[in-house]
Amino acid sequence: MSSECSHVKDHVKPVHPHSRGCEECLKLGDTWVHLRMCLECGHVGCCDSSKNTHARKHFHSSHHPIIQSAERGEDWRWCYVDEVYL
Repeated sequence: MSSECSHVKDHVKPVHPHSRGCEECLKLGDTWVHLRMCLECGHVGCCDSSKNTHARKHFHSSHHPIIQSAERGEDWRWCYVDEVYL
């Protein structure tokens, strides 16, 4: 696991969440555990503890590496590529 992330400079943009819940789960009528927001485009997806793991699927399809927790009271970011908290 890396101790640094080189993706912040090129992949973190001033974004706003696209929805108040997981975009794909809302379309499916499904539920989620926690929400994550992509810091490159604002996509909101469900976490790895959710059965659909839409945030990770968004990373694999878009190659946008950095997410931020979209949960109230949480203030952390994660880089999927470097596997490090920011």
